[in-house]
Amino acid sequence: MKKAPFWFLLFLLASCGDSTTKQTTPDMKGKYAIAIHGGAGNLVKMNLTNEEQEAYKTALDSALTEGSKILANGGTSVDAVEATIRILEDCPLFNAGKGAVFTHDGHNELDAAIMNGENLECGAIAGVRHIKNPISLARRVMEKSEFILLQSEGAEEFAREQGIEWVDTSYFFTQHRWDQLQEAIEDDKTELDHSGKKKASTLSKPREEKFGTVGCVALDVHGNIAAGTSTGGLTNKRYGRVGDTPIIGSGTYADNTTCAVSCTGKGEDFIRLNVAHDIASMIRYAQVDLQSACDSVVMKKLKDIKGRGGCIAIDCVGNIAMPFTTTGMFRGSIDVNGEKKIALYEEK
Repeated sequence: MKKAPFWFLLFLLASCGDSTTKQTTPDMKGKYAIAIHGGAGNLVKMNLTNEEQEAYKTALDSALTEGSKILANGGTSVDAVEATIRILEDCPLFNAGKGAVFTHDGHNELDAAIMNGENLECGAIAGVRHIKNPISLARRVMEKSEFILLQSEGAEEFAREQGIEWVDTSYFFTQHRWDQLQEAIEDDKTELDHSGKKKASTLSKPREEKFGTVGCVALDVHGNIAAGTSTGGLTNKRYGRVGDTPIIGSGTYADNTTCAVSCTGKGEDFIRLNVAHDIASMIRYAQVDLQSACDSVVMKKLKDIKGRGGCIAIDCVGNIAMPFTTTGMFRGSIDVNGEKKIALYEEK
């Protein structure tokens, strides 16, 4: 049998290429999107008044507006994430910065992380007590340090060298957070065991009913995504406990090839599952879409271990997902079409 001429083989190859349906991605030129959270928890028990609900919505809207303004003007996703979280850190309604909860010893210990999906650069800090905006220190660690995670006194020493704004610890005091600590300590003293006797209170129990961790994920007009998270941790925590927020891959993660994720909830559960990176891995290896990946990790794996909390996530075409296992999560978003959404409770 005579071999087909080389030109004929080229013709067949070209014809096959023409007849094959090619995958296309949306034209994202000039498009941007942003999503934020202000914590997840049993919001029904909080019994928020209408005025309190409106206060949370107003705060979320202000943060969204600032972040989207930066993106609309061509700013980077990292710029938008930092600026948005700074606003939430300055608002006493949330458990970050000004509104941070107290440890068992009456201190405010702050954690934060930020990650750039364009180059996988990231920075995080844990257990700082004097930094007005922890997210800005995390960014400085990312951009000016050879390390990724700095903690407590060392992180604050670096902050001083970098000229990061420093405040007296009294800046973080809020009465309602102090009252929460006193309630938690009192609960430790009065909690009974199965025989009706008081339990020994050598180990204090962190309060987990109310979360207020803040976070932001964003897509900029250049096609890059970023994620950031900031928290005061758990009320009544001890022994220098650190949650998932500053652990890259657990509470914060961003990669242009998959997605950007910021988590909120009981940190130990998110650390066990490495939630943020697991969502990205579902997209990379299982080839599923963003919502499916988030549902698989948060609504299935996290639920299976009775984990409490949620996340916000965004991908490079502007898809947004915001799943949570609790009765509510303070959240908001502006999608690539400019549609804004702000919500507190579980949508029926």
